[in-house]
Amino acid sequence: MVYVIAYLKAHADNGDEVAALAAPLIDATRKEEGCVSDDLYRKVAEPDTVVFVETWKSRAALDAHFAEPHLKAFQAAMADHLAEVRVEVVYPEKIEVL
Repeated sequence: MVYVIAYLKAHADNGDEVAALAAPLIDATRKEEGCVSDDLYRKVAEPDTVVFVETWKSRAALDAHFAEPHLKAFQAAMADHLAEVRVEVVYPEKIEVL
């Protein structure tokens, strides 16, 4: 499994619009081969910040997602709405606890 946590900080008072524009992206992403889950959250203390939390079966599936037209369209639509973007890709390793 591969996990993605993407933080999108919108310009002031643009959080609602970013969340609305994200809905079609999430719907399309959930239909992709290899997508286990894709959810959108809003930070309570920062309403203009949304957080995508995604789970993918493999890095190959995630790489295919990055090339999808619906993701590229979303990124283009966000260009004027976002102040900051941070994307983290996490590859979990099993840790044995003794």
